[in-house]
Amino acid sequence: MTSNNQLRGNEGQEPWRWEDDRWQKIIGKVRAGKSLKPKQWKNDAKVAVAISFDSDHESTTLRLADDSPGRLSQGQYGGRVAMPRIRKVLSKYNIPASFFVPAVVAKIHPEEQRALVDDGHEIGIHGWIHELNSELPPVNERDLMLRASDVLEQTSGYRPVGMRTPSWDFSQHTLSICREMGLLYDSSLMADDDPYELMEDGQPTGVVELPVEWIRDDAPYFNMDRFTALRPYTAPSTVLEIFKAEFDGAMKEGGLFLLTLHPHISGHRSRIVILEELIEYIKSFKDVWFATHAEIALFCKNQDADQRGK
Repeated sequence: MTSNNQLRGNEGQEPWRWEDDRWQKIIGKVRAGKSLKPKQWKNDAKVAVAISFDSDHESTTLRLADDSPGRLSQGQYGGRVAMPRIRKVLSKYNIPASFFVPAVVAKIHPEEQRALVDDGHEIGIHGWIHELNSELPPVNERDLMLRASDVLEQTSGYRPVGMRTPSWDFSQHTLSICREMGLLYDSSLMADDDPYELMEDGQPTGVVELPVEWIRDDAPYFNMDRFTALRPYTAPSTVLEIFKAEFDGAMKEGGLFLLTLHPHISGHRSRIVILEELIEYIKSFKDVWFATHAEIALFCKNQDADQRGK
């Protein structure tokens, strides 16, 4: 629930009292720039498919300073049971994927990250302990992001080139930190279906945005909290139908289909079938390019550079 202080803004003034330059500054801080959707995908594919997993595991409990063994065990399921199932499905169909991993999770499950890289998958930044960036002072957000990148490199042997903010919570300072780190892409924002360049204060940044959407995320359909009255549940068959429709739209428009799953949510017996049946459905079409987020971002950036050079 939004508090009155949040509605009034940092200076204690209601937004309806703001002068235009105040909301314009907020709007312009981080903005979608030019589309980076290529005229043709790699190998003349009609559609690009980017499957990703947010490996939150125990971090969503720890970030709340919660020591509940019950909640921690739900996250442990992600690494203990779900990840082997997911790796098996991806290997069966020879599908590369991107895994966004909080640094604390990488410390808890270092062998998992090394195995993913060995399988040919990508490891991306996903915060330190799944913290909310918008609640952090900029200096702390920067410190945690830099430290998280170091931990992922030390754990997996792979220096991340992209990030997804925890809970997709992108602060007014996140982009400048992303640029300082020289990251190729972000995948936390929602201004388009297809890749675009991020703008900061009206200037192009060169950072590629691979947009997410709650529609293409498993959490809204399945996640629940036993201490609240809201317990959403959607049948796996219905979620599969929605994901297929999203892919169909991307195929029709020659765009990007980007899916976000969570191992501790979609790795259960009744839900892993969504991933497998979705992959089989997508593979029934010709001219589909399965790629990691890093591969897609680099392709889009290079294609844009080639077009500008002509």
